[in-house]
Amino acid sequence: MENSIEEAAKNKDGQMLIGEKLYKAICEFEDSHEAREEYYRIMDTEIDVRGKRQTIREQILRVYAMLFCDDLEFEVGQPAGPDEVEATADRLYIGTAGFDPEHWYRMKYHFPVIDEDNYDRFAALVISDLKAGPLHLAVKDEGDMLLVGEQNPLLLSEEERQNQKLISIDLASLAVSRRKDG
Repeated sequence: MENSIEEAAKNKDGQMLIGEKLYKAICEFEDSHEAREEYYRIMDTEIDVRGKRQTIREQILRVYAMLFCDDLEFEVGQPAGPDEVEATADRLYIGTAGFDPEHWYRMKYHFPVIDEDNYDRFAALVISDLKAGPLHLAVKDEGDMLLVGEQNPLLLSEEERQNQKLISIDLASLAVSRRKDG
């Protein structure tokens, strides 16, 4: 990805668009008209990625697909859609694979339904959190990672969940590593 997030996702003044402002706008989206306006302004901003114009939304959905959709029937290089985001949302954990609000990403940020109306907001939340939110700080300061577990985790037995293969995601350094978490 050759710094595509770092370089391409800047406005004309060099300000990062996928960062703290986007993260805060998403977290305040439900409660603030101003936050919703800021979210849409950022997501609809056009950027240049390797000579092609695309929106921040398109870039985020491509990055999301690259990081979280590799084991789905999905064409490489395409942006994630509602089905792909919904299929991966239950598989994201913070630090360890647990279904409590501290470890289960979807529950921590209260996204009970992911559909056509909010899939891009969930994807943007995950990416902006990795770039500039509390998850970024947890990775940097505490060594916690965003983990991607196996498909359909709610259908796994307790033993299967404890022994599932997990992928650690650290967007700060754009590193993806596979590990088994027990």
